[in-house]
Amino acid sequence: MTKLLNRQIANQPVTIFTLMSELARKHNAINLGQGFPDTEGPQDMVQLAANALLDGRNQYAPLTGLPELRAAVADASARFQNISVNAESEVVVTSGATEALAASFMALIEPGDEVVLIEPLYDTYLPVVRQLGGIPRLVRLEAPDWALPQEALKNAFSPRTKAIVLNTPMNPTGKVFNAEELAFIADLMRQHDTYAICDEVYEHLVFDVPHLSLMALPGMRERCIRIGSAGKSFSFTGWKVGYVTAPAPLAAVVAKAHQNLVFATAPNLQRAVAFGLNKDTAYFTQLAQEMDTKRQILSAGLARVGFGVLPCQGSYFVMADITPLANGLDDMAFSRLLTEQAGVTTIPASAFYDAQSGTPPRNLIRFAFCKREEVLIEAVARLEQWKSRQG
Repeated sequence: MTKLLNRQIANQPVTIFTLMSELARKHNAINLGQGFPDTEGPQDMVQLAANALLDGRNQYAPLTGLPELRAAVADASARFQNISVNAESEVVVTSGATEALAASFMALIEPGDEVVLIEPLYDTYLPVVRQLGGIPRLVRLEAPDWALPQEALKNAFSPRTKAIVLNTPMNPTGKVFNAEELAFIADLMRQHDTYAICDEVYEHLVFDVPHLSLMALPGMRERCIRIGSAGKSFSFTGWKVGYVTAPAPLAAVVAKAHQNLVFATAPNLQRAVAFGLNKDTAYFTQLAQEMDTKRQILSAGLARVGFGVLPCQGSYFVMADITPLANGLDDMAFSRLLTEQAGVTTIPASAFYDAQSGTPPRNLIRFAFCKREEVLIEAVARLEQWKSRQG
């Protein structure tokens, strides 16, 4: 065949997560690259999902999701963020947060619309924005504190800005945007009459700081699409159950996009997630505390090895500066070296930047700490042994 395929999709490289995971398997390395837990989530949710397969409700779920899950999403929004939500018209259940993002982008972006994105950024955002004909306007946070660069953000907005994408708690930095930063973003949105797509999948995984939703701020209720994920809130990343909360006019268009992508999500999993979202607040508190313990184990271990460990306020991830250990290697070469020589796999942080927006930092790597404590301890031990062999 001589006719070209879709070039934007065909030209996308193999993801860094695939490359590093294959390298990890080849060298029998501990994989701290991809962000998924290595333990199961709550057993009562698994049992409920299993039982739900046997009671004759296995046909298409409603387009926007089972009523019990939409109600649970609305209740959780009120309980955790004081956001009042109409479960009938303002919630759409999706097949994971990735599909929620795609449907939200589809609902908002037309060719020529500008979209403000914040680097370093989750790797799904840019390809979808560009596929829809959107024009990315990138604003870069700088290590080590990842503070919001207000002047740069202000300059990124224009009369053509349709939306800003806000990921908090943030992958890959572990940053949680504070009240002052959110208020600044909200002010720009009002000035330029724009929307926000709020990726809040790590909303329950914050450490020593609160998670604040942009949607809860004055005047933001009608401008925000808020995305959550059962995968991150219950450690079931393979279930792929996400949920969009948005004002009814926006939610209706997100639902139309969702209809064209997957239409509906597995009903037994939806029922189990509804049960999970209705769990006592103590569950979510314990989830964050356990993850924080893992964060501290890995961060302290990396510091002992000699990495420059950056602050982490939330998510599954901690970033580290390789400069003291890398002997001039960049992040990609050093990540390969760690996999091959130390038996520990990470992700080079340059993968979270757009090549068109300028040279990315080459001295940072991302570690995932959402693993069993003994795995993290073993990973640190391997790194210490590697360090000792360097003389």
